Amino acid sequence: MALGGGYFTAQNKVLPGSYMVFISAVNSGSLLSARGVAAMGLELDWGPENQVFEMDAEILRMDGLNIFGYSQGHEKLRYVNELLLHATKLYLYRLNSGGVKAQNDFATARYGGVRGNDIKIAIQTNVEDAEAFDVQTFLGTTKVDEQTVKTAAELVKNDFVTWKANATLNVTAATAMTGGTNGTVTGDAHQSFLDQIEGYAFNTIGCASTEKEIKALYCSFGKRMREEVGSKFQVVVHNQAADYEGVINVKNKVLDAGVPETALVYWVTGAAAGCGIEESLTNKLYDGTFDVDVNYTQVQLEKAILAGEFAFHRVNSDVRVLKDIDSLVTFTDTKGEVFQSNATIRVIDEIASSIAGIFNTRYIGKTKNNPAGRMALWNDIVQHHLGLQDLGAIENFEDSDVKVTQGSSKAAVAVSDAITVTGAMEKLYLTCVIE
Repeated sequence: MALGGGYFTAQNKVLPGSYMVFISAVNSGSLLSARGVAAMGLELDWGPENQVFEMDAEILRMDGLNIFGYSQGHEKLRYVNELLLHATKLYLYRLNSGGVKAQNDFATARYGGVRGNDIKIAIQTNVEDAEAFDVQTFLGTTKVDEQTVKTAAELVKNDFVTWKANATLNVTAATAMTGGTNGTVTGDAHQSFLDQIEGYAFNTIGCASTEKEIKALYCSFGKRMREEVGSKFQVVVHNQAADYEGVINVKNKVLDAGVPETALVYWVTGAAAGCGIEESLTNKLYDGTFDVDVNYTQVQLEKAILAGEFAFHRVNSDVRVLKDIDSLVTFTDTKGEVFQSNATIRVIDEIASSIAGIFNTRYIGKTKNNPAGRMALWNDIVQHHLGLQDLGAIENFEDSDVKVTQGSSKAAVAVSDAITVTGAMEKLYLTCVIE
């Protein structure tokens, strides 16, 4: 990234950029960014390889068959649909790239993967020109392409196959492709995904792996990106204690046959990305399709909260989020219990992203570091925070809570900022006096 970012402990950074630190207030007695963007690596039977690609509900509806080899409602796209229940945009990566491409005498599948074995090529004599052929491509029973040509060299590649230009065309009802295999998911595949996704902006990144080493890789990536690069997002993993506000540790497993027990990560990744900065996931209804294991006692659920686990529980016939928390469990004077709330993290991530964007685009190299310039920056920050307050994300904000002064060098500005995050109601203590 061209501009610096991340945490600072002293005003000694080299790169131009925005450096921020969020701390708890010491207890002596004690213009807004859009959300909804998630990133995730998937195992797929078909689709783009070795690259990040974008997906949303409309693209899935219109082009899901071309991209994934299956239409929107297919069981094979269950994970994608879970993500898109609440995320508005996805950055996806095929973790099992490198498989074998299916082929037959006429064509080779566009991508490696077992879905290529469901492609068939049908060739018929054209009814108007006996010297021409109607060459049809089928995926399963769906015709996805048809071309009329006299030789194979005239065929134009489509979304599913590339043609063998020197093939001899002859009439055939349906010649199946064979030999297609999926690639293998390795640690290198996950690392390749993380390397590529580093240049994108998103709110959450999910890891549904059951391997502790892979989950730890994602947690380390998230911490480095938050603290050294300044890219603010949360990592969603399953059964991986991280003790860090940038990691959401999902407790519950799913009970569906043939599905990894970690599959709730998909829904949580999408829901956490799509949760507004003024909202909370506490008590949110799970509206996905998995059978969630919620067989926990009150005592076990209390322990889950104390352990920083993002848990679901049963409320009558519904499955709901118990408490919208991250995995932080070690509290200090500068990082108190409020940092265990995902609502807090969403607010400070919004502030970090938006204020950095304002400073990087409007001020770096453009505005003098003098009283007028610092006043302009102060005003932009105040207006941003007033917008947060209007949304209900923060409360009791006063413009005097923001101070902008010259930093330790002529090129530096120092900002002192104080906010109070608005908490959603979670506990009711009722005392009723009967007379």
